[in-house]
Amino acid sequence: MAAKGSVQQPLDAAAAASTLLKRAVELDSTSRYQEALVCYQEGIDMLMQVLKDGKYHKQIKIEDNATGFSYESLFQQYLNAAVTEVWIEDPYIRQTHQLYNFLRFCEMLVKQPCKVKTIHLLTSLDKGIGNSQQTSGLEEIRESLGKHGVELEIQFSSSIHDREIRFNNGWMIKIGRGLDYFKKPQGHFTLGYCDFDLRPCHETTVDIFHTKHTKKI
Repeated sequence: MAAKGSVQQPLDAAAAASTLLKRAVELDSTSRYQEALVCYQEGIDMLMQVLKDGKYHKQIKIEDNATGFSYESLFQQYLNAAVTEVWIEDPYIRQTHQLYNFLRFCEMLVKQPCKVKTIHLLTSLDKGIGNSQQTSGLEEIRESLGKHGVELEIQFSSSIHDREIRFNNGWMIKIGRGLDYFKKPQGHFTLGYCDFDLRPCHETTVDIFHTKHTKKI
């Protein structure tokens, strides 16, 4: 069986709320209903405060060769009808497989329940022999997105290093390897070539945050 990634629970107040709710379930199961009710109320109040303050952090550690981490598996729960604008900062959207990764990510964004209208990509410019492939590939993706009513804005930076994805509904995801965390498939006709949930991953860490404002000024 392939290795699976591990999830670190939301930190601070969210972790405390989780502990309270687990305690409430334990008390409930032993018929200590009044005590359970108090724990339920306090736990829910703490979770609501976390969302109100806009402070949330969950960490997922993807182990080497782990499977089950397609873009849909990682991002789908943070996408809803409120998502109309997306920012992607990734210095490595240059080589063929990286362009395909970006294309797959865009395909996810044009599906329901998203109503994405604008995608902003900030990446680095390939100054080598692959430059024409990068520019033509991104232009083709831009034209294809346009047919679905989505505008792709592309900017290049020679100093970009960090990798992060932001949705205008308040979610921010930082992945150590950016979108390029999948290993090369064993062949063209092997499981995982098309379905990324079956594709082995490189070891990396995913940090998920929620803030009131994700767009950088």
